[in-house]
Amino acid sequence: MTVNLTVHRATDQIGGNCIELSSDAGRILLDVGRPLDAPNDAVGLLPTTLDRDRPLDGVLISHPHQDHYGLLEEIPAHWPIYSGKATERLIQLTAIIFGQPMQREFRPWDVGKANQIGPFTVTPYLTDHSAFDAHMLLIEVEGRRILYSGDFRTHGRKSKLVERMMASPPADIDVLLMEGTNLGSDKPCMTETDLEADYVELFRATKGRVFVAWSAQNIDRTVTLYRACLKTKRTLVIDLYTAEVLDVLAEHGRIPQPDWSSIKVVITSAFSRMYKRKGDEAFVTRMAANGISAKALVNSPERWVIMVRPSLIKDYSPAGVTPTADDAWSYAMWSGYLKNEDGQRLQNWFGEGRARAKHLHTSGHASPSDLRAFANAMKPKTMVPIHGVAWDLDREGFPPITRLVDGQPLVL
Repeated sequence: MTVNLTVHRATDQIGGNCIELSSDAGRILLDVGRPLDAPNDAVGLLPTTLDRDRPLDGVLISHPHQDHYGLLEEIPAHWPIYSGKATERLIQLTAIIFGQPMQREFRPWDVGKANQIGPFTVTPYLTDHSAFDAHMLLIEVEGRRILYSGDFRTHGRKSKLVERMMASPPADIDVLLMEGTNLGSDKPCMTETDLEADYVELFRATKGRVFVAWSAQNIDRTVTLYRACLKTKRTLVIDLYTAEVLDVLAEHGRIPQPDWSSIKVVITSAFSRMYKRKGDEAFVTRMAANGISAKALVNSPERWVIMVRPSLIKDYSPAGVTPTADDAWSYAMWSGYLKNEDGQRLQNWFGEGRARAKHLHTSGHASPSDLRAFANAMKPKTMVPIHGVAWDLDREGFPPITRLVDGQPLVL
C-alpha cells in the first residue's frame, strides 16, 4: 500500500506549516499554521490543495506558535486535534486573550510513547525550542517511518533533549521533514546560559531600571531573565498576561511563578480591564497579592527589570514610568520585528528618554551547523526541506534531499 506525503504549505517559506500524510487507510495533518505574512484580518488561508471533504484521522499540532496552529478555526469542526497538554492550554489562553475562545476539543498525546491515531503510530518527542511544549513527531504507517522535526534548536535550556535524540536516533527513517529557518542567515544562536551572563552584565552596568521586551510564552527567556535578576539582586516585573502564562504552566514543570521572590506583577489599568471583560477579575485579585502599581516603579530604579511592550506604555507613561538616561532597554526578540509599527514605537519611546539600547537575544531555531549535524545524525533515506527560504542556496552537507513544491505529492 502506498503512502503519500504532501507539503501543502512550507516548502519555500518560514511558517504556515501544513503537511499531509495519507494512505488508503487514512490520513493526518502535521500542523495547520497561519502564514507569518498574512494580514491579521485575513481569512480563507487554508491551502487550496488541502481536501476538506475527505475524512481525516487527526491534526497534530507540534507546538503552540501561530505559524503552526493558527488556522485551526478554518478546518472542519469534526477533524480531531492532537497536541501536548501544555500546548492546548497555551493555544486556548491565547484565543481567549484575543477575545475569540476556541470551541475545539483537543486530545492529548502521551509524550515519548506510541499513540495510535487511525492507521498511524505517532511518537511525540519533547524538544528544545523557544515555544514551550514543542515536539518532534515520529510517524509510522504501512512500514514507512517519517520524522517531523517541527521547530527546534540545540542551544536552549532543553538542549539535552536534542542531544539525546542525536546520540540514539530512531532507526530506519525513510523521510526526515526538517525545518531550515536559519539557513542563509546570521541570527544569533548563543546558549540561553551565555545570554543570561550578558543580562547579568547589563543589569550590573545600569544605574537605573532595565526594560526588556520579550514574548510572554518564551519560557526559556523568562527563566533567563529571572536567573539574571537573582544574581544581581533585582526584581523582575511582569505583566498580567505573562503572569497568567506562568500560572497556567505551573503543573508542567518547575518554572518561575508570579508569587516567587524577585518577581512582581505590575497591575495596570488596561490589562485589568481586559481580564474583567473576559470575566476573570478573580485572577487580577489573586495576582495583586504579589502585585505592584506602575507608579511604584518610579522609586528605587536600580531595583527593577521591567517587562515592556507597546500596550504597556499607555499605562507606564501617565504613572511617571518613562525612560531616562540612567535606564537601559533590551529587545529580546528577533531584531526584524523592530521594523514594524510596534517596534518603532518602542524605539521612539526609549530614544526620547535617551535610555541605553542593548539587543540581547538568541534564536528559537537551530543554527545552520546544528541543522546539518542533526540531519546527518538521523541518517534518513531522504530529507524533505520545509520552513525555510534558503534551501536552494545552502544544501551542502545535508543527507540526500528530495525537493518539493507546495502541493506536490511524494509517494513513499
